[in-house]
Amino acid sequence: MNVSHASVHPVEDPSTTGGVGDNEVPRVRMKDIQGMPGTPGGLALRICQFVFAVVGLCIMATTSDFPSVTAFCYLVAATGLQSLWSLSLAIIDIYALLVRRSLQNYRVLSLFTVGDGITSTLTFAAACASAGITVLIDNDLDSCAHNHCAQFETATAMAFISWFTAIPLFFLNFWSLASR
Repeated sequence: MNVSHASVHPVEDPSTTGGVGDNEVPRVRMKDIQGMPGTPGGLALRICQFVFAVVGLCIMATTSDFPSVTAFCYLVAATGLQSLWSLSLAIIDIYALLVRRSLQNYRVLSLFTVGDGITSTLTFAAACASAGITVLIDNDLDSCAHNHCAQFETATAMAFISWFTAIPLFFLNFWSLASR
């Protein structure tokens, strides 16, 4: 019976200090997947999350009759919380990128995961409630002539888009936390 025998051929290890010095870019670790805290992808998602939440908040808050509907007040509160959370974590991501520090600490990931889970759930619930009210006003009551239906629908859409950008962050943080 012919059995192949493994042979090992020596391969030179590429030098990590190559004479360039401190100007080398640090190697990306396997656990630094784009979208996780402290990565450029994570920062981009945080900024998008912040922008969409602020746009939805501003559009809803500029209408004169949003306080008369509880779901719209809830949307303003949820997007306000979402924008504060995403802005603070974007600042932390910027700091981590500037000092080239990894945010893969267990406690930091736990905080990010719980915070992302709570804020994304609140934003999704508020967007769903506001969508239900806008459908009621637009389709069932046919009273868009007396209301700001376009602004309500736009603010609700911005809240949904903010939620869509929060979900990858939550799942990546949760996956990283669970894989430890």
